[in-house]
Amino acid sequence: MSRTTYEGHRTDYISFPLGGIGTGSVGLAGNGRFVDWEIANRPAKGSTLGNSHLAIKAESADGTLIDARVLNGDCHLNYAGQYAMNYGHGMPGSTMASFPHFRKCVFDGRFPVAGIDFEDYHFPGKPHLTAFNPFIPRNDRDSSIPAAFFEITVTNPTDKPVVYTGVFALCNPNGNGVNSLLDEDGMHGIFLGQDNVPDDSIDKYDLTVATPDADVSRQQAWYRGGWSDALETYWRNFTEKTEFPARSYENPGRDHCTLAVRKTAKPGETITLRFVMTWSKPNNFNYWNPLKDENGNDVTWKNYYATLFRDSKDSAAYCIANWDRLSAETLRFRDELFASTLPEEVIEAASATMSVLKTATVLRLENGEFYGWEGLNQNTGSCEGTCTHVWNYAYALCFLFPSLERSIRDTDYKYNIDEHGRMQFRMQLPLGRPHGNWRACVDGQMGGVIKSYREWKISGDDEWLKSNWPAIKKSLEYAWSPDNFDGWDADGDGVLEGRQHHTLDMELFGPSSWLEGFYLAALKCGAEMADYLGETESAAQYRDLFAKGQKWSDENLFNGKWYMQKVDLTDKSILEKYKVCGDAMGYWNSEAGEIKYQIGEGSEIDQMLAQWHANILGIGDIYDKNQRMTALKSMFKNNFKEDMREFYNPFRLYSVNDEAGAVICDYPDGAKKPAIPIPYCQETMHGFEYALAGLMISEGMIDEGLAIVRSVRDRYDGEKRNPWNEIECGSNYARSMASFSFLPIFAGFTFDMTKKHIGFAPIIDKRGFRTIWSLDCGWGNVRFGEETDCMKIDVIDGVLPLKSIGVPEDMTVNYVVIDGVAVSFTKNGGTLTLGKEITAKKSVWIVQ
Repeated sequence: MSRTTYEGHRTDYISFPLGGIGTGSVGLAGNGRFVDWEIANRPAKGSTLGNSHLAIKAESADGTLIDARVLNGDCHLNYAGQYAMNYGHGMPGSTMASFPHFRKCVFDGRFPVAGIDFEDYHFPGKPHLTAFNPFIPRNDRDSSIPAAFFEITVTNPTDKPVVYTGVFALCNPNGNGVNSLLDEDGMHGIFLGQDNVPDDSIDKYDLTVATPDADVSRQQAWYRGGWSDALETYWRNFTEKTEFPARSYENPGRDHCTLAVRKTAKPGETITLRFVMTWSKPNNFNYWNPLKDENGNDVTWKNYYATLFRDSKDSAAYCIANWDRLSAETLRFRDELFASTLPEEVIEAASATMSVLKTATVLRLENGEFYGWEGLNQNTGSCEGTCTHVWNYAYALCFLFPSLERSIRDTDYKYNIDEHGRMQFRMQLPLGRPHGNWRACVDGQMGGVIKSYREWKISGDDEWLKSNWPAIKKSLEYAWSPDNFDGWDADGDGVLEGRQHHTLDMELFGPSSWLEGFYLAALKCGAEMADYLGETESAAQYRDLFAKGQKWSDENLFNGKWYMQKVDLTDKSILEKYKVCGDAMGYWNSEAGEIKYQIGEGSEIDQMLAQWHANILGIGDIYDKNQRMTALKSMFKNNFKEDMREFYNPFRLYSVNDEAGAVICDYPDGAKKPAIPIPYCQETMHGFEYALAGLMISEGMIDEGLAIVRSVRDRYDGEKRNPWNEIECGSNYARSMASFSFLPIFAGFTFDMTKKHIGFAPIIDKRGFRTIWSLDCGWGNVRFGEETDCMKIDVIDGVLPLKSIGVPEDMTVNYVVIDGVAVSFTKNGGTLTLGKEITAKKSVWIVQ
């Protein structure tokens, strides 16, 4: 069984998000029920929406019922009830577990498409449910539709015709709900609206359930009564009548509605029933830190999807009109991703974590700008503001939806920077409100420079770089600015020595290879951007700082086994100079006579994080090659724990018992551990683990890196945790998208669209190698021959402008054929320089 196939108790904790980028989502549970209704502009973990569900029945041609079932498998949770809800009263009725359902279900979780196979000996046929929301690289519009698509297929195994009826029962979430019939433009369904709510109200909220099929029966409302009258009547209507009798009420209410679709299958014939559910809660506001207008009303903005669609009827009509294309393009991406020959755990990790983009972790603002929480609490976002030091790790968005990643840089440099270059690391909403009181953050601010370089190379957009360069430059030079009250590099020697805020939520005092590495990588990226823009003096200054800082770091921060932090923990005077910046004395441990929250001599998981970025972006060495290899071997020996049984952790518990993982900081071989070390010291946080694994893999330690990847994904097996919800400071955590970096790393992917260059040199056996690539100009796959020495780059969507192509150095090349036409080239090592610039629209063949 593959790592993305689940059955039995491995389906227990599944919640597969169905929704667009910035629209929120509904979770498809492992047994087929609907959970986590997070479509109303905020998280809602564990939520249900009444008794909303899918069901199916089979009848003979004369209308005799053969069997009817809710399209669910067994529910294995909360047999005695759910805490804080109905504990002691039995399993919640919203599970529909007390109605006939399927004895067996198998969940196929190849994100972005979910599939469930159902089977029960009573039912004629084995229904298959396909569920998805469009996920199409580069097409952020169609990937941002507030919708969940469902297809039920079933083959008639009998020797007589069978009439199959699929049902979508949906609850109106509004107490003043009004359900009305829809019949327009090849769409039949029900609109779940409201009575008398202004269009600009934050309470405006509607849903639609619709189908392209014409043979439908509908109820606008379930029977209104006491006790369980509604469910009793619904099930009796479903099982005792061929079609649902019409029912509606004049006065508004929180009614369920029913949409049923009928199709007859001849013996051996397969039929498909389609449903789409769409939603619209168009007006958003800052509920966690409200901003009021002069009248005391919340300042609002429209969700991006509300600028595309008037309401859920409008989006439903678009979905149905474009269903075949949206489905085909999403399946094409899914199939290309899973056709990759990369290790299975790598594809599992990359695909599962990119689902964060389809959860309530992400918002899209009125003009389409991307905004993200770090993760999600149960009913609120967790840690606002597309936090720069967390989103530093996320590599899915920049490759798959580059324009959205650029929008983060745009808003960052427009709204988050002051006149001195100090940047707040959390974007405040609504855009343009006064800055918060956030400290500047070293890894976040320097990471912004590195990511700007990345976005420029992925897009090749010089004008974009020019427009942001003044702010990028100012943010880099803030490191040695006299206005930097934290004194990062106050003496301009290329070494960070001041007070340094970072992603572990406190400050380091004194140089560390971790934060120094970010500074060095930013200087290196800044130098190349400055040179390109003709600012040669700035470029020379940045390179000089880099050279001095790199030399000092390799000589002073490497202890012979790993890189560390250089700080005298007993020197209280280090803190006293910063007392004007806040309660600096909160860092002093008077009992131990030490500074708190430092790495010191420890082996910290991100000690060479900048090299991970550098290897992906092709900017060269940040740390000495030999020393970093020694450090990586030490980290695998010491930071990676085979199990957690003999290891203590006073922080958050992300791995327990026999689970393996890489801890944030370890103090092996007699290294002095501070009395109170760096926060989260003993945790296993997945984005950090993936980044370490990626660095190991890129440096040739493939087995060790894969062991770390497996250790994370083994925790998310469906039985213990949700495979599509890696947690850190909340659910659906953004940092875990570090795992997408494995794809370019394994492919040896090089890219520089400023020079029209793309290349591949797989770090594993290239025979038969295959994976995807994606840039701003297009996306596709790359394949190497099984027997012959050849490479083919397919352009699935977009184009690929080329001046040069990278290949494995040992590859013999006699021909380069672009879109069927042989082109001239010269080969120098692993680079093929074309005779002229050519734009590939279909394929590039490189042949022996």
